[in-house]
Amino acid sequence: MGGISVWQLLIVVVIVVLLFGTKKLRGLGGDLGSAVKGFKNAMSDDEPKVNKDQQDADFEQEALLDKKTQAETLTAEEQKKAKDNDRV
Repeated sequence: MGGISVWQLLIVVVIVVLLFGTKKLRGLGGDLGSAVKGFKNAMSDDEPKVNKDQQDADFEQEALLDKKTQAETLTAEEQKKAKDNDRV
């Protein structure tokens, strides 16, 4: 009494597939799998070898300095145009 049988689980799975569709569930499964894989990599002591292009949060200070110097060299008209474009 009170337990969930195999038939009840099967009915729930069919209803979920009908509601969300297989493409959405496949994408959700892929996202969940990549999140678990990323968590395992973060928890491991070994440093994974990742290309610089694939890193999300790693950035170089030089790039920020270049953008800052470019912004400082803009004329007043260019700054006004840039502000107008940002508002749109």
